[in-house]
Amino acid sequence: MNVQWDQQIRARARQARSASRLLAASPAGGRNQALGRTAELLLERAGAVLQANAEDCARAADLSPAAASRLKLDPVKLGEMARGLTAVAALADPLGRVRLHRLLDDDLELTQVTCPLGVLGVVFEARPDALVQIGSLAIKSGNAALLKGGREAARTNELLAEILRQGLAGAGLPEDAIQLLGGREDVEALLAMDDLVDLLIPRGSSALVRHIQAHTRIPVLGHAEGICHIYLDARADPAKAVAVVRDAKLQYPAACNAVETLLVHRDADGVLALVAEDLRAGGVELRGCPRACGLLPWMLPATEADWDTEYGEPILSVRIVDSLDQAIAHIHAHGSGHTEAILTEDPEAAERFLAEVDAAGVYHNASTRFADGYRYGFGAEVGISTSRIHARGPVGLDGLLSSKYLLRGAGHRVADYTGAEPRSFLHRDL
Repeated sequence: MNVQWDQQIRARARQARSASRLLAASPAGGRNQALGRTAELLLERAGAVLQANAEDCARAADLSPAAASRLKLDPVKLGEMARGLTAVAALADPLGRVRLHRLLDDDLELTQVTCPLGVLGVVFEARPDALVQIGSLAIKSGNAALLKGGREAARTNELLAEILRQGLAGAGLPEDAIQLLGGREDVEALLAMDDLVDLLIPRGSSALVRHIQAHTRIPVLGHAEGICHIYLDARADPAKAVAVVRDAKLQYPAACNAVETLLVHRDADGVLALVAEDLRAGGVELRGCPRACGLLPWMLPATEADWDTEYGEPILSVRIVDSLDQAIAHIHAHGSGHTEAILTEDPEAAERFLAEVDAAGVYHNASTRFADGYRYGFGAEVGISTSRIHARGPVGLDGLLSSKYLLRGAGHRVADYTGAEPRSFLHRDL
């Protein structure tokens, strides 16, 4: 990489670091004001944003249908983005929350409080609304964010980042807390800045996530794939099954929390027929195991690769299983740890599924599409993590926090608690 280019990106990361420290010390009211002003600007400049997005969409005619759907903005999405900003502003201040308050000894108090992580590096593809979601959560939590969107959304992202920066400036906060990076060279430089960037958040294809994980020493939060399952138990309610599976597959097929495989208990073949016909009418291509194709010969035969595929479009693989145990085993063999669901009226089967399935989200009688920070009441999300460390599932404000210990004493010395006659600690929680 060009040394001068690398130095320019490093200088911007240092600006973000300085801005993050100012933002971390800012009052909650100032951060909320910045988010409110950003929401106003977004609506005031809606025409310009939609025009920029239309130009991006016109230049990206070769995108897949799923990617094109993620790229395109409309007045409804802009309204949702503005409401998301307002919802984040309305959340309680995440900073300075007391996690521990302990009296170590007379006049020696220890407090653990929440604080920002620092500087976030966020790389995302064809999702301009992700820029606003992540930017809003970064501002609320006192973090700076270096944002790199896909080139297919370049004009939209430039305008949205400008609006976020103006929102910060309007509240008297450092606008360098939000910065938009450019080309692929910027990302490669970013991956090497473990001294300036505290967390990387990739949102996009599994190839993008794996590349970032393999080329950095910075902690990475995210998920490589969203291979989600719904299991139709022997006691699945037919009406619920039809409605929930339709929602999980067709409400937004390109989403990472859309269902990709339907597992069906052998005694639920009647329910499968209803669900399959409903999906077929909705334009879904079904690929079945030999037993499923035997029940519904119009299905296409599934291959072994189908069980490990995130389609991101109206395609669904179907497999007949003999038991709940077999369904769980299939999920653990082929799932990505994202979101899994069981449809059943059997409470014992439901509780076993909830307890035994290892995933970030495990649901009973609900669509996998509920795996979303906004729907969880987080205001927005920076992404969905399948990691077991730090944050798991939809990541909202809590996933962007760390903590620090504050110790207030009166000239206390460790030497007084050692030696032949050491002083004793009280260790009393307050």
